[in-house]
Amino acid sequence: MSSRWIPLESNPEVLNSWANKAGLAHTVQFSDVYGLDEPLLAMVPQPVKAVVLLFPISPESEARRRTEDEEIKSNGQPELDPTILWIKQTISNACGTMGLIHAIANSDVTVAPESPLAQFIDQCIGKTPEERAKLLETTPLFADIHAQAASAGQSAVPTNLDTDLHFTCFVTAPSPAGTGMRVIELDGRRNGPIDRGACTDLLADAAKIIREQYMGESQSMQFNVMSLGPPSDYS
Repeated sequence: MSSRWIPLESNPEVLNSWANKAGLAHTVQFSDVYGLDEPLLAMVPQPVKAVVLLFPISPESEARRRTEDEEIKSNGQPELDPTILWIKQTISNACGTMGLIHAIANSDVTVAPESPLAQFIDQCIGKTPEERAKLLETTPLFADIHAQAASAGQSAVPTNLDTDLHFTCFVTAPSPAGTGMRVIELDGRRNGPIDRGACTDLLADAAKIIREQYMGESQSMQFNVMSLGPPSDYS
């Protein structure tokens, strides 16, 4: 990867600091998802526009990733909405910023028209994932916003920038076949967007995917889930 950033801490304060500096309207924000069972999911402000997951990278998760990527390469997957904006990750430790851009750019949330994020999204349209990655590499403002948000976390900035934690996110997109909405996983380390199946309720569907695809293979407690939606006190 071309360079290395400070890992982004996974908590709403840090993610909202990043998002507000980049141009996300204050009518939406990132909130903690305290658990994946129905009573705890019911506490999350609705409607949920995206779900962001921080998970530990392990030998098991890497083996699953390689196997799934090969299966998709060999057998394909359902046709994806061509308007999905996905960026290939080329900057080490930038997965937090990647997850935030993927979540916001692929949701119907308000971004200030002249903001850095709005301009970046506009510049990404029509470009390949690799060209978008190069654009991110050469846009110093995002590196600055990422560094400011990373330094604002509750933990001290690490001197060792190696990390085994990674962000991915889940959004919805219409099926080009006209069969309804789909859950799409967007992870810059993968080969492209991944169709995770029909969507009836994004938060509940993402919770099931996280339990089965991520937590089911791990004994780690280093998982964190956040939602993008209205603030709990917003009306």
